[in-house]
Amino acid sequence: MDNLISLVNKIQRACTALGDHGEASALPTLWDSLPSIAVVGGQSSGKSSVLESIVGKDFLPRGSGIVTRRPLVLQLHKIDEGSREYAEFLHLPRKRFTDFVAVRKEIQDETDRETGRSKQISSVPIHLSIYSPNVVNLTLIDLPGLTKVAVEGQPESIVQEIETMVRSFIEKPNCIILAISPANQDLATSDAIKISREVDPTGERTLGVLTKIDLMDKGTDAVDMLEGKAYRLKFPWVGVVNRSQADINKNVDMIAARRREREYFANTPEYKHLARRMGSEHLAKVLSKHLETVIKSKIPGIQNLINKTISELESELNHLGRPVANDAGGKLYMIMEICRAFDQNFKEHLDGVRPGGDKIYNVFDDQLPAALKRLQFDRQLSMENVKKLITEADGYQPHLIAPEQGYRRLIESTLVTIRGPAESCVDAVHAILKDLVHKAMGETLELKQYPGLRVELGNAAIESLERMREQSKKASLLLVDMESSYLTVDFFRKLPQDIEKGGNPTHSIFDRYNDSYLRRVGTTVLSYVHMVCATLRNSIPKSIVYCQVREAKRSLLDHFFTDLGKLEQKRLSSLLNEDPAIMERRTALAKRLELYRSAQAEIDAVAWSK
Repeated sequence: MDNLISLVNKIQRACTALGDHGEASALPTLWDSLPSIAVVGGQSSGKSSVLESIVGKDFLPRGSGIVTRRPLVLQLHKIDEGSREYAEFLHLPRKRFTDFVAVRKEIQDETDRETGRSKQISSVPIHLSIYSPNVVNLTLIDLPGLTKVAVEGQPESIVQEIETMVRSFIEKPNCIILAISPANQDLATSDAIKISREVDPTGERTLGVLTKIDLMDKGTDAVDMLEGKAYRLKFPWVGVVNRSQADINKNVDMIAARRREREYFANTPEYKHLARRMGSEHLAKVLSKHLETVIKSKIPGIQNLINKTISELESELNHLGRPVANDAGGKLYMIMEICRAFDQNFKEHLDGVRPGGDKIYNVFDDQLPAALKRLQFDRQLSMENVKKLITEADGYQPHLIAPEQGYRRLIESTLVTIRGPAESCVDAVHAILKDLVHKAMGETLELKQYPGLRVELGNAAIESLERMREQSKKASLLLVDMESSYLTVDFFRKLPQDIEKGGNPTHSIFDRYNDSYLRRVGTTVLSYVHMVCATLRNSIPKSIVYCQVREAKRSLLDHFFTDLGKLEQKRLSSLLNEDPAIMERRTALAKRLELYRSAQAEIDAVAWSK
């Protein structure tokens, strides 16, 4: 039993240290899933005296009005007989208190640090661990006493604030309620019983304690209450006799007080038959045994929560990415790995594994042909322009058979208009590649982790695409210029045949500039240009794929990698400067994951040993 409760205490301390507790949160946490005991009672109900009796030490602040103004999470740890008692606060790690008067003062001081020296309250708990051979392993949460009226210096809302705080603890299904009620008051007016009944109507989680039995009016007793006749709970009531104010003033120690308590129940006729289940020592044992029983019943649920949370923590840590390496080699390797991941994502877009690469085909299959169709060759080949260019090309010596120089000038002046669609096609593919770079960067989770690297990598990729675009433009325009620089001879060899089929070479040279002749020249040139367009419609996409798409897949980051190898460690570190919030989140998640894995191993070991 002690090992099981000690394990829960250990996990609760670790949860508290990591902030993994749910005092102000509705989210399930490991702390919430672990059973604990909350001490509830009205002001001056004897709540603090009960706790001190269980511990066997004077350590709680005393006074009138609201003394407990912050929750006190009290963990008791049984140590070997003969060992010296000591206390530790979570907010003062590695500092041991052996003087329990100093413990009381530190509770007061820590309360004032949070609330000031006013009579305000705070839901932020104080965590105190006490190690003693005279205690049982137990976790108790001392809550501010419930009150019906505000005292001087407190707002009217204090009554509701205290109740809300108490409810936030005892409403949790894994919280055991220790309801403290004074025997010298009517149970019907007990603050502890009232609020416990509201949150635990079946009484499954409530244990009742009667205090001030020795202070009841003469001729009255608490037998009916202790036997559950006045108000029945699922578990038997426990009566205690605390030290009187006179005993406290005389510094009567707890050992003597416990002895007097035992003697009171054993020697008082009304309570003699109940004596074996009365007193602070019995209460401590009952609480410890009950806590162990509840813990055992909750182990499957705790295991499920731990397993689920471990999976969620691992998933989030993977999403946040690995922490940065310390040495230059590790940093360089990490940057290279991230860059390769980005490069792979980019290639998958082009290869069809991810969407987007198909848009390039649309440029070749739709945009380029449509742009070529929109070219207005008719303007270039109008009757006036044809006549003008032919006569200018003839110069002082008119052509004899076919106006070869005229043909060349007409074809060159017409083909030059194809440069526009060729350049537009290059630019359209460039825009798609840039878009795919941005998509690949967004899909590379590690780049979200390091904004500096994201910017540098993005700039380097775009610069590479710009270089490829310029090279592609040169190659595509070169294809157009090549078509202009050398005409396909076979296409024109059929022209002289027209003379043999009816042409009359004896006509005047000037007759050759009539409309019919010029129209025939224009039609021939247009036919040739259409042939060239059909050729370029296939060759320009090949050039673009070779110079842009293929090159982007092959060497998008080559220049970046070359420059990367020349960087000093300081510059490498700047590329891996991630958001401080992410660093803090990763550290917190790693610690929390370590806690949950440790808890998983220890709870599994306990579960298997049952």
